[in-house]
Amino acid sequence: MLSDASPRASAAYDVFNGDADGLCALHQLRLARPRDAQLITGVKRDVALLRRVPCEADIDVTVLDVSLDANVEALMPVLDAGARVDYYDHHSARRAFLHPRLHLEWDDSPHVCTSMLVDRTLGGRYRRWAIVGAFGDNLDASAHRLADRQALSERETTALRTLGCLLNYNAYGETIDDLRIPPDALYRALAAFVDPLEFVAASPCYAQLDQGYREDVAYADAFQPYRQRDEGAVYLLPDAPWARRMSGTFANRLSAQRRDISFAVLSERTDGAYCVSVRSARPEDRPADVLCERFEGGGRRAAAGVNALPAAHVDAFVDAFFTYLRP
Repeated sequence: MLSDASPRASAAYDVFNGDADGLCALHQLRLARPRDAQLITGVKRDVALLRRVPCEADIDVTVLDVSLDANVEALMPVLDAGARVDYYDHHSARRAFLHPRLHLEWDDSPHVCTSMLVDRTLGGRYRRWAIVGAFGDNLDASAHRLADRQALSERETTALRTLGCLLNYNAYGETIDDLRIPPDALYRALAAFVDPLEFVAASPCYAQLDQGYREDVAYADAFQPYRQRDEGAVYLLPDAPWARRMSGTFANRLSAQRRDISFAVLSERTDGAYCVSVRSARPEDRPADVLCERFEGGGRRAAAGVNALPAAHVDAFVDAFFTYLRP
């Protein structure tokens, strides 16, 4: 018979961005360190996720691929209540601080994503998933370097790249209803596979995402730039579910086609404001997050965005985009 003094298992929470990088970072970690945890996630732009974690003592929280700066007001009370927090990220962390129960793995290099940080921690144990995450985060050069270390064939590398793009595509939307598959359900589907190539071959989720992507990209590719100059181009997408799904993925697609210029993709929200995705061709001296922070956005050096740009500010943003990129 158990006594009332028997130790109680601490609750666990896995908090992660619903995009390819967040999914693949968590999947690697849980393959290596399995545990039952409550999943807290959302669409890609839903980054203030720590506010959904209870302020309780003796809980374990793992946070992956969401900015510390966007969560610091929720993080401090969680820690002060007695939680233990492992935090992995590559976004802005200017407000980082030391705390005895906070373990922070952070690197904002434009060539690193959260899946690669977890890969470092695990010594490359599940590196194929890190490659998927890097491709999904539009870090093709970094992903190819990891693939070369694994001696992957061209066919295998192409399959991992496609998977990364599809997982990332699924994260974009104004609400969960815009997405093809809710990110918590997609994580559970991924969790059944140690090898991402087996997921590609066997999971019905993969076929669903692949078909949806093909349909949506056909709409996006028909659009011409709203404004274009030698240093970059701006696209304006309409208020439609396919456009909200394609906003960031279309920016990644454009960037992959022309690495020498920068892009901004603005997709109209249901409330009339615009969701903005920026990809900088010069992340070292023209970081995308610095531009987006002027309009209450954020992100990282190579890729950043604004969640809700008022329609009245669109032309001001476009002017600022080209002024910022001017040599």
